[in-house]
Amino acid sequence: MSTQEPKGPDSGHEVDWKQWHEHRVATVSAPYGPLALTATHWLADGVPEEFGQWREDGDEVVVTAAAGHQLALDDSPLTGEARLGADSGPVEGSRLSQRGRRLVVLRREGLWAVRVWDPESPARRAFAGIEAAAYEERFRLPGTFRPYERRQVRVPNADGVERGLELAGEIAFTLGGQEHTLQVAVEADGSLWAVFADGTSGKSTFRFRFLRPDAPAADHSVTVDFNRAQLPPCAFAEHFICPFPPPGNTLPIDIPVGERTIRTN
Repeated sequence: MSTQEPKGPDSGHEVDWKQWHEHRVATVSAPYGPLALTATHWLADGVPEEFGQWREDGDEVVVTAAAGHQLALDDSPLTGEARLGADSGPVEGSRLSQRGRRLVVLRREGLWAVRVWDPESPARRAFAGIEAAAYEERFRLPGTFRPYERRQVRVPNADGVERGLELAGEIAFTLGGQEHTLQVAVEADGSLWAVFADGTSGKSTFRFRFLRPDAPAADHSVTVDFNRAQLPPCAFAEHFICPFPPPGNTLPIDIPVGERTIRTN
């Protein structure tokens, strides 16, 4: 018979959180992680000449390059014209590149842009980690997902432009003896996504954060783990267009756990 004492009921959750945090740090610091984003050029405003000539054509964009642009399409030198649709999937899978940089074609609300991802970006070189609070079991809470008919609200984005944000329900949870709710979007895999702020936002933590609970169970139960509150992409690069919290998603309480800020050299 083993004499090893059983683990405490919360120890497994803390170990899982530490692994999650390590994975987050590795992901954001990857060669084409969010720290590598150096520009978002909207075609309507013009694309710098160094990336060739760009124009819209219905459901595609057309890029025209000369040898001096040093563009590559599907890893082969591009001279002349190429027609491209919006990229999907990982950045390193984008079709267009330039001397180690990846050019990602983006379409948002009918507007086209090209994003530049550079593994040698100053932000990536300066990155020294993500400051996160120590794990606290009391902020890992049972919750309930309450779906409703999908609807879109208009919210400001980090670039100062108001855009639509699609919501599909809310999660309810109790903290400090009071019930609170957060409106959420539902991702393609069934997981949930909330943009929220709280009493620490803009003080000891970034001005808002993301929360990504797993898909609810059949009875609509869901785990709300604020230890996994994460910095939005625009905390790593100003060229992201993160949405601000929708109405009702600024909690009247402090959430001191989760990711707080970026550490730099």
